[in-house]
Amino acid sequence: MHAFDTKLTDTIVRHMVDRLSLDPASLGRIGGAAELEVQLKGAIGARGADPADVLRRYTEAVEPTVVSCDSPRFLAFIPGAPTKAAALFDMVVSAASLHGVSWLEASGAIAAENQVLRLLADLAGLPAEAGGCFVSGGSAGNLSALVVARDTARRSLGLDRRAPLRIAVSDQTHSSVANTLSIIGVDPLVVPTEDHRLTGRALAAALAEAERTAAEDGPVIGVVATAGTTNAGIIDDLAGIADQAAAHGLWLHVDAAYGGAGLFAPEIRAAMTGIERADSVVIDPHKWLFAPFDCGALLYRDPRLARAVHTQDASYLDAIHGDGAEGHDEWNPSDYAYHLTRRPRGLPLWFSLAVHGTDAYRAAVEQGLRIARFTAELVRRTDGLELVREPELSVVVLRRVGWSCADYRAWCDDLMQRQIAFVAPTVWEGETVARLAYVHPDITEQMVEEIVATLVAPAASAEGRA
Repeated sequence: MHAFDTKLTDTIVRHMVDRLSLDPASLGRIGGAAELEVQLKGAIGARGADPADVLRRYTEAVEPTVVSCDSPRFLAFIPGAPTKAAALFDMVVSAASLHGVSWLEASGAIAAENQVLRLLADLAGLPAEAGGCFVSGGSAGNLSALVVARDTARRSLGLDRRAPLRIAVSDQTHSSVANTLSIIGVDPLVVPTEDHRLTGRALAAALAEAERTAAEDGPVIGVVATAGTTNAGIIDDLAGIADQAAAHGLWLHVDAAYGGAGLFAPEIRAAMTGIERADSVVIDPHKWLFAPFDCGALLYRDPRLARAVHTQDASYLDAIHGDGAEGHDEWNPSDYAYHLTRRPRGLPLWFSLAVHGTDAYRAAVEQGLRIARFTAELVRRTDGLELVREPELSVVVLRRVGWSCADYRAWCDDLMQRQIAFVAPTVWEGETVARLAYVHPDITEQMVEEIVATLVAPAASAEGRA
């Protein structure tokens, strides 16, 4: 079963070359459960099948019923758009069967990953000793960082595991943070936002109120700020929040899973002033830094605090921790997140950055910003459309005057059926609206004009289709 199979290799390589040569990638479609059940029936049996036949089943049944995140017409949620270099090198990483847990097993791979982490830390303005590891994404990064925040506070305050704790979050914080707090047994102190943006002033007021209930509800030991909300790309008042975190001795965690890529653009870096004061930061390269799924970067201002929490002790793991000698240079990713087994998922990003250079990455990020501004201006010039708010990053939220939720959903379905775009509506202050998320650097003004035109064409509304 493990013998090298030339026929299998050639079959797979030919398909991957064909897939990567698509420029742009096709949008794909959404498959039905009954359809796929029929198409996949009998795919796995006691006896193996010819690789060409299995691949044919994949190309005819599975691949067409997947919406391609790497298409420039994928504008829902937060898309992904890996470079060809990153996608190809992801195959190299998989073929090499690398186990990126420890320096002992994968020193070269980890050293290369750490080059990328250093680049991101420098962009954020974190100190020279900052570091961390790559995880599967923002959810894993938020969980790992906030566990460190919790346990560091417990030690410094002399609290046991039963003592209640709180972490301040906004009413716009990503859902993974709420899930994390539930998992780690910390209560949220929900701070109201001002125009959907957490500010230092609002945090100060909430902390003052929280002090009056600290004896019963527990101290507030940290705060989560967001550098680019998923729904609208809003950047919190990081500088004001950092001031309050410093004044109250709070752990400052910045969720920059989406917006962190904006650090490559000088105008966005200026808007993120304060991120350099964070104790931990999460950035997802598989969103706006053109890496394959799944790739999240987790950084700590002081990695020693993370090691004190996440290092796993077991007799069979003693070998990966070295001899403890002064200057021992091992860097074990397992010491900085809740994981143990992991693939070195930062390597495809390392390869792509080395191949293309940081200037190309800056230009690609700035293209997303430019297209968002172009869309906003187009909406302002178009009768019947309204801009919900000015875009800060690469997400544009807009409304078609008079439309209902059913109209937006029908519009999205129509765009998909006509292969114009994959778009999903969102909710803004209780109202269903349209949302366009630009990540792919190959999105053009002509594509945007085509999409916006469908919002005002008579056939675009539910009434017009009746």
